[in-house]
Amino acid sequence: KGMSSSERGRKLALFITRLVLPGCPPLGLETLKITDFQLHASTAKRYGLGAHRGRLNIQAGINENDFYDGAWCAGRNDLQQWIEVDARRLTRFTGVITQGRNSLWLSDWVTSYKVMVSNDSHTWVTVKNGSGDMIFEGNSEKEIPVLNELPVPMVARYIRINPQSWFDNGSICLRMEILGCPLPDPNNYYHRRNEMTTTDDLDFKHHNYKEMRQLMKVVNEMCPNITRIYNIGKSHQGLKLYAVEISDHPGEHEVGEPEFHYIAGAHGNEVLGRELLLLLLQFLCQEYLAQNARIVRLVEETRIHIVPSLNPDGYEKAYEGGSELGGWSLGRWTHDGIDINNNFPDLNTLLWEAEDRQNVPRKVPNHHIAIPEWFLSENATVAAETRAVIAWMEKIPFVLGGSLQGGELVVAYPYDMVRSAWKTQEHTPTPDDHVFRWLAYSYASTHRLMTDARRRVCHTEDFQKEEGTVNGASWHTVAGSLNDFSYLHTNCFELSIYVGCDKYPHESELPEEWENNRESLIVFMEQVHRGIKGLVRDLHGKGIPNAIISVEGVNHDIRTASDGDYWRLLNPGEYVVTAKAEGFTTSTKNCMVGYDMGATRCDFTLSKTNLARIREIMEKFGKQPVSLPARRPRLRGRKRRQRP
Repeated sequence: KGMSSSERGRKLALFITRLVLPGCPPLGLETLKITDFQLHASTAKRYGLGAHRGRLNIQAGINENDFYDGAWCAGRNDLQQWIEVDARRLTRFTGVITQGRNSLWLSDWVTSYKVMVSNDSHTWVTVKNGSGDMIFEGNSEKEIPVLNELPVPMVARYIRINPQSWFDNGSICLRMEILGCPLPDPNNYYHRRNEMTTTDDLDFKHHNYKEMRQLMKVVNEMCPNITRIYNIGKSHQGLKLYAVEISDHPGEHEVGEPEFHYIAGAHGNEVLGRELLLLLLQFLCQEYLAQNARIVRLVEETRIHIVPSLNPDGYEKAYEGGSELGGWSLGRWTHDGIDINNNFPDLNTLLWEAEDRQNVPRKVPNHHIAIPEWFLSENATVAAETRAVIAWMEKIPFVLGGSLQGGELVVAYPYDMVRSAWKTQEHTPTPDDHVFRWLAYSYASTHRLMTDARRRVCHTEDFQKEEGTVNGASWHTVAGSLNDFSYLHTNCFELSIYVGCDKYPHESELPEEWENNRESLIVFMEQVHRGIKGLVRDLHGKGIPNAIISVEGVNHDIRTASDGDYWRLLNPGEYVVTAKAEGFTTSTKNCMVGYDMGATRCDFTLSKTNLARIREIMEKFGKQPVSLPARRPRLRGRKRRQRP
């Protein structure tokens, strides 16, 4: 309506062109599919600002040093500067996305640029706008990505960005991603080497909230006997925090069967973890139906809980921005601006201060540390999502859990908070450091890329010295992390699993990312069966809840669940294990943990103490037990009166 026939014709032609020629995916500067050797520039200020740093969303190091800075920056500020990508094969280029320099101190970005293409890197053709060179509008600040689509797709091997203007008080610096569809070339070695296919028939796409809920329903309908959908609470905006349980008896805790969980999306814009968990749901269901012996055993011997989106409010913001245009932080926080990752109570300080005080009247427990009262008050700055997770973890006796995050490729284990108050990085191990190292390595070593020594670092950190794992506090200190809270308040050993350099990869990357992580996701779940397990019962065979299980030489205890069953993650070896409970005698025995998968059975039977038995008998007959010390003087007084 109100449009000329020529205008309508042009819009229709554009619509048809987009149907026939859909938008091309990113070449992979952010995901590192494009190697450093494929990036070249006219000049660079220094090595740390070379062409290899000109990748969308790359982050600078804290010190912005020579090796890891936050962009490509030209050595001179003039119109002859450029940065180019060698796609290594003919590619239909369709667009360019740019950002400024990631820096805490400096403001550098390109405000306009030309685009050129070439087949031989010598003869260049500039993208035209009519008869003249087209000038593309760049950035107006350093972090928000700006997309420019080419007026007509250009087929070439090389593409070059030539800055024409930049922020007045800054320099020529940019980060970028190129959109392009590689043309078929079966003889291209690089294409064959980088090509990744999967044989799994899964739904490889990004799912918004409604689609996620629908997918869960489909999985539940496919596997009704082993799945259950429930929610652990609601987000700030009222969206349900959905969980899917996978078990041969969904809806109930089976005595002796360990509980495991995966969580993703605490940062709403770290989307890869969310999609990996949705893929895992489908995979477990399909493989169970196909009678895959490994998956059947896992489902029958473990109660698995999966929460794909802990921060759905944040995800919806990131989803609106999309895969490439959301930037590094859009949707990271909850709707009320809270970072769930460090919103849990800081129990570390409570424990460490108590340990440092020599004159404590009683020994401070090294586990199940109570949540401070201030944290429980309504006025505390605690997200609704955080409270939901705490209530969930207090209700279910989880043994092991993994929180999937993004933006890096490493597995981080606790503690996440440094013990020395004046330091920002310090190796701070838990008493179970050897167990945590093993758990982290079990994921990292089975991932296709994490332990690959040839792998390029995502941003600034090289985690190869610990083979794809890191102690959280030695990386960067975080107070109130889920990992530390889980370890100090519950029985659960929790780790943070960073599944990819790109927080929000393009849909076309999901099959490859699934292949990268599939084996690791399964292997990590299987570790819940490592160590010892058993029942703590009284002489009548009744389970004793909240009995304390101690391992000699490890200053961290765990407690039995409501039925008296327990699980204690341990590496192979021989351990002296003690079970104790209020009103019962203590029992100690040697428990051997082997190398084969499957926890060693180590049961305890506790008899009641004499005092507990007396109290029980007196209460049974409706009498309160007499306090023995108070009774003695009265008896002596009676005897004195009876003397002649």
